Amino acid sequence: MAERTGLRFDVITLFPEMFAAVTDFGISRRALERGLWQLECWNPRTWADNAYGSVDDRPFGGGPGMVMQVQPLEEAIGAAKLAREAAGVNAGPVIYLSPQGKPLSHAKVAELAVGSGAILLCGRYEGIDERLIARCVDEEISLGDFVLSGGEVAALALIDACVRQLPGALNDAGSAVEDSFVDGLLDCPHYTRPEVYKDIPVPEVLLSGHHENIRRWRLKQSLLRTRERRPELFAKWLAQRVKNARGLSKEEAQLLREIEPG
Repeated sequence: MAERTGLRFDVITLFPEMFAAVTDFGISRRALERGLWQLECWNPRTWADNAYGSVDDRPFGGGPGMVMQVQPLEEAIGAAKLAREAAGVNAGPVIYLSPQGKPLSHAKVAELAVGSGAILLCGRYEGIDERLIARCVDEEISLGDFVLSGGEVAALALIDACVRQLPGALNDAGSAVEDSFVDGLLDCPHYTRPEVYKDIPVPEVLLSGHHENIRRWRLKQSLLRTRERRPELFAKWLAQRVKNARGLSKEEAQLLREIEPG
């Protein structure tokens, strides 16, 4: 069967029921119903080599906790690969959700969203046997410098982020384009009714109906917010602009002057 593209996630997890969060609710549910993406969960307990369905054991060398074993995880990954092949879906990478991985970025989300998805490996306990990583894992991805009880929450975040990038997933196609990080900056502030809440009014420019002034205000707010809240992200954006052959636009240069501390 010829391989085809199409976003599909195969998740290796001890808790497949957790993925109802993306199949049963919100944008990802609607996108699933529209046939924009697919999900299959694989419980490694299915391939446990004991009567108890145990897939973990004590770590060699001692220490606290338990470590997930190689064999049931490798067989679960193998089953997922065969299922993808049978469905005509490109293999995609095997991604282990791990605090040791590279931080998840919008660029990585965009890359996965236009591809065939991935096999997502969710660890538990103290982690998984390193030999499984060496044999089967293509890359490791982290949500940040903190530890979760398992990889499921990180996998859910990755799936949700990818699905919202799909054409037709959002009711307003412009929403994904204006998200934070799409252009390297944080999103601007947003407001809705009422116009005044507890003596706090909506910025007047947003009520003006002047689309160009509104666009400029939003860009300025994005620049200001990024500089104040994520200076490292702002520095990266600025460096990329300066490195670009065209450099900063006249508007960007002017807005940067306007937000300089007095």
